[in-house]
Amino acid sequence: MKAHHSIRALALASAAWTGAMAFPTFAQETSAPVADTEEAGIIVTARRREETLVSVPIAVSAFSGEALERGGAIDISDLANVTPNTTLEASRGTNSTLTAFIRGVGQQDPVSGFEQGVGIYLDDVYLNRPQGALLDIYDVERIEVLRGPQGTLYGRNTIGGAVKYVTRMLPQDFSLKLKGSYGSYDQADGIISVSAPIGDLMRVGGAFARLSRGGFGKNLTTGQDNYNKDIWAGRATFEMGGYGAPVLMRITGDYTKDKSNPRGGHRLIPGQASGAPVLDDVFDTRGGLVDPKQSVKSYGLSMNLTAELSDAVTLRSISAWRKDDSASPIDFDALPAVDVDVPAYYKNEQLSQEFQLLYDQGRLHGMVGFYYLDASADTQFDTRIFTTVAGLTAFTQANVDTETYAVFGDMSFDLTDQLSLSAGGRYTWDTRRATILRQSYLGGGSPVFDGAGIPFGAPSTNFRGEREFKKFTPRFSISYKPTVDHNIYASYSKGFKGGGFDPRGVGTNAPDLNGDGIRQDSEIASFLSFAPEQVDSYEVGYKGNLMDGALYVAVAGFYADYKDVQIPGSVACTVNVGGVATPSFCGVVSNAGKARFKGLEFESNARLGRDIFSGGDRLNLQTAIGFIDADYREYIANIASVPTDVADYRRVQNTPKWTASGTLSYNVPVGDGSLYFGSTVSWRSKTYQFEIPNPYIDQKGYALWDASLVYTAPSDRWSIGVHGKNLLDKEYKTSGYTFVAANPVTGAIINNAAGYPTPSLGKEGTLTAFYGNPRQVFVTGSVKF
Repeated sequence: MKAHHSIRALALASAAWTGAMAFPTFAQETSAPVADTEEAGIIVTARRREETLVSVPIAVSAFSGEALERGGAIDISDLANVTPNTTLEASRGTNSTLTAFIRGVGQQDPVSGFEQGVGIYLDDVYLNRPQGALLDIYDVERIEVLRGPQGTLYGRNTIGGAVKYVTRMLPQDFSLKLKGSYGSYDQADGIISVSAPIGDLMRVGGAFARLSRGGFGKNLTTGQDNYNKDIWAGRATFEMGGYGAPVLMRITGDYTKDKSNPRGGHRLIPGQASGAPVLDDVFDTRGGLVDPKQSVKSYGLSMNLTAELSDAVTLRSISAWRKDDSASPIDFDALPAVDVDVPAYYKNEQLSQEFQLLYDQGRLHGMVGFYYLDASADTQFDTRIFTTVAGLTAFTQANVDTETYAVFGDMSFDLTDQLSLSAGGRYTWDTRRATILRQSYLGGGSPVFDGAGIPFGAPSTNFRGEREFKKFTPRFSISYKPTVDHNIYASYSKGFKGGGFDPRGVGTNAPDLNGDGIRQDSEIASFLSFAPEQVDSYEVGYKGNLMDGALYVAVAGFYADYKDVQIPGSVACTVNVGGVATPSFCGVVSNAGKARFKGLEFESNARLGRDIFSGGDRLNLQTAIGFIDADYREYIANIASVPTDVADYRRVQNTPKWTASGTLSYNVPVGDGSLYFGSTVSWRSKTYQFEIPNPYIDQKGYALWDASLVYTAPSDRWSIGVHGKNLLDKEYKTSGYTFVAANPVTGAIINNAAGYPTPSLGKEGTLTAFYGNPRQVFVTGSVKF
């Protein structure tokens, strides 16, 4: 980070900490107990204040920690199976980097310079980068998935929605919980949660997790397990106050170390130079790149302070520092040859401060606030194509710093006991600074990755630049509540995703705009940069508890105009290296498109019966259905230096037209305890992995079947359960890499004389896929003291 940015942010954070210590007593409003989604009245904080699920005029799905544990949820990607129009999955080569899309908006490229489209929040702290954001589920109170732009209260990069991960507060009495799991592929997980009071006001506690699993397949070249899991994680918390007192200070530190092996892709075509055949097992790979050793570390420290200044006014401060470091050997071609190999480092750091002032009295409810973020995202990687030109490496180093200020507010006024209006807005000042270097090497890799390559020619990019973006994102809604159990609402919201610089762009390709024969930094900046994207979203909905709480229903219809759509991508290209036209790996990013999204979402939880077979039993059906018509209205591609609209041949990625799930569950008392059985079937229609359709890596519609059987002892003292995931062992693709020749307009793949796709980068042909988890069965037990 820039020194003056860090000092300014540190001063803000220090002010919050100092202010906390000025209070004579320490407390916070305690979160109301969160009901399971099978119950009426679940409490959420989608509008940064506590409201029932029915009351909030936002499409939101909420999952309690108890429900997630009972269903055997492993990480937040499990939520995508039961949430409408939502995609959450591991990003290609790692277990820890998240790809997230909601209602057609997201981002799957994790390198610096590109922003997320779905905001991930850990205890109200925004995670600025996707590395380390695929959070494992342990010691969680609830998780909320907010759909649609959340730019007013959650800021930039929540243009598609937000996912809120909320950890449990420490109990007032001593608590110790042990949980363990063992299952398929040598899965062995252990979690310890402990807390203890220190006097009447203070509590300390922590949760520590060891999560491991063998591979689903093998790397036949290195002998390593492929798709294994090797994670150590912990969270420690210190609390003062709470449980009815007017002020609470909560300090939390967390650490995660992922030592899992790199996930190697499965080749979908034979090697075009080596003749290597397609492997039988889709979880097997042959990639030979082993340097650097795969490693992901993420950690952070946060302080959440809440003070009830009066019956009507509450002050909240959220201070946080986070950092993550990743090393990853990405073997694009998935073969021993150094054909398209990319060793990479990702280093991210952020410092943030948020102040909120909440008001709740009479007919007026709402908040105003201020937010500051100072973040750096540094990416280094080689692109090695040794089979094309002996020892050719294109090294890229992209350091992107972000400094963001925002002021925001959102107020609701009850015109009557039944009718309320809400209005809010956020003004954001966003500054992006980038330093990008692209240097070619011959004879080996770059020195950054201990290569023996020799610099060849002048850098194709050697750029330092800055762009500023300003944006106002309003939100309006109207709610009509015939009774407290029903809410009919309509809303308008605007969201935006920050602009930036393409870290893979080739500066020497920038046009000489003023014709002076010199490519100036301003001309390179114009060529490499892209503008923010924005969306205007309209939504109408109904939420209600019917039949005396036996049925909960939420229905939402939405329409969104999506403009200046950022299309990041990497393609084979030719660059001038030392006067020689040389094949390389380039970024192609533009604000190419306009899109229109319209769709429907339906969620329900119905008690089908009770006292059916035994006194006190209950049969429930929970459903979630999403439909989205996602269509590009304009998609400008630069084909042979001619801007061409190819919208008819492009599709919205990671956005199936239909998503649906149904969970049938049965609870029955057994002695003084209870037995739960739940079975979930989820279905997703055809998914395009990229904007250009590709018959090899796109995934046709598929269904998954999960089931759980859990016995819980009296007073929740111990439990034991059996869980099954993907019980029918469905094989399905989640992502892929493609570097094969295609028609620039239609995207149709061009085959060679042998009948296989023609390589566009390297000689082997890069067309690889990554797959979702196969069938897993595991036993889980827990005990509380």
